[in-house]
Amino acid sequence: MSAESEAGLEARLRQRMDRLTKPRGALGVLEGLSVQVGLLLGTEAPVLRAPQMLVFAADHGIAQAGVSAYPPEVTAQMLVNYVAGGAAINVLARQHSLALTVVDAGVRGDPMGGPEGTRAAGGGVSLLRHRLGEGTRDFRYQPAMTSGQCHAALLAGRGIVRACLERGGNVLLLGEMGIGNTASAAVLLHRLLGWPLQACVGRGTGLDDAGLAHKLRVLTEASARCPAPLEPLDTLAEFGGFEIAMLVGAILEAATRPCVIVIDGFTVSVAALLAAQLQPGVPGRCVFSHCSAERAHRQLLDHFGATPLLDLGMRLGEGSGAAMAYPLLQSSACLLVEMASFESAGVSGRGA
Repeated sequence: MSAESEAGLEARLRQRMDRLTKPRGALGVLEGLSVQVGLLLGTEAPVLRAPQMLVFAADHGIAQAGVSAYPPEVTAQMLVNYVAGGAAINVLARQHSLALTVVDAGVRGDPMGGPEGTRAAGGGVSLLRHRLGEGTRDFRYQPAMTSGQCHAALLAGRGIVRACLERGGNVLLLGEMGIGNTASAAVLLHRLLGWPLQACVGRGTGLDDAGLAHKLRVLTEASARCPAPLEPLDTLAEFGGFEIAMLVGAILEAATRPCVIVIDGFTVSVAALLAAQLQPGVPGRCVFSHCSAERAHRQLLDHFGATPLLDLGMRLGEGSGAAMAYPLLQSSACLLVEMASFESAGVSGRGA
């Protein structure tokens, strides 16, 4: 859609919202959200169809340094839990009728086994095996992944989104899981925007003060291994994770299509930052579902100029905030399409 066409559509959407049977602005944030959903779908009458929840999971070599409150083997254990239907995102996906796909991007030990590809699993979830290795390498000592692995992850993320949206959906909700991935995301944020590392490093899965100080020391040393400025993709290869790289590809692909991209918490927001540095305009294609409790997330949302839909102190990841925000998206679209206007309802407008 051209800038002129988009401006015209936005004007019509705002005019429609203002003519509905309510005081102007009375629906608060939902009014702007209605307009945004209409713009993202390119229509004055948006209808959300077949929402797809994608959760990318992978292990991180940096987790061996004790940067999480949980041991590295939890990533594999949680992958099994997703397939069994017992995680928070399973519950929320069932509640809100979200088609849930969990992507094994490189979980250590290959806990689910079998050939690559999608297969039905328990708990109403599909498992997609698209493994790039047994987790990334420890970026204290070497790049987390090769350039080839990084590019393969981007392509995989793009392909997964194409397949999802070809099923007829127009809403994509994105989540992640991987012990150590807030450490990776913190270094990526530090290197991409030049913010002090201390401002980027948070408690992740619930580190105490001593654990947080240890995490900061480890990441300071790791970043110092490669002091020269890097391009975004090189930064991703040096310090990223397989699931983060796939998320970048997923966001890049979805941003080219008429769909609503729902961003979860801190790690997915850092993936959106990488996508934005590769493809300007990406943040405007995204709905930021919530502000997590992770230290730098609010500042990153401010950098995007984004107002999160929810602020509940959540820090779970796995797409939980995106799933919690989905009913607000549904409401915003339904209100825009189904409410009567002052004219059609025969209700006197303001100043009448």
